[in-house]
Amino acid sequence: QVQLVESGGGLVQAGGSLRLSCAASGRTFSSYAMGWFRQAPGKEREFVAAINWSGGSTYYADSVKGRFTISRDNAKNTVYLQMNSLKPEDTAVYYCATKRSQSYDYWGQGTQVTVSS
Repeated sequence: QVQLVESGGGLVQAGGSLRLSCAASGRTFSSYAMGWFRQAPGKEREFVAAINWSGGSTYYADSVKGRFTISRDNAKNTVYLQMNSLKPEDTAVYYCATKRSQSYDYWGQGTQVTVSS
């Protein structure tokens, strides 16, 4: 069982920045990949970014490439999402998830990000 707790969401003006954190329980955090997803009102959940177990490989949705950066600190069992140049269309609930095999399995409760124009 893995528990994930996101934090760092809030209200920010367009062009601003936020850093989301996702703290994971358990002793095997450093052995699996992690991802960030988001879901806007009335829309399906979408992939935002992912990072492999070591942090050596990262992946981004085209919509956030060049603005968002995913990173992890395995000593702190935490994955981060640095979000710069935020746009109103980035408004959503952001979720982190573990990817211990072929699919994402454990999910956090989400943190709200609201970008005002």
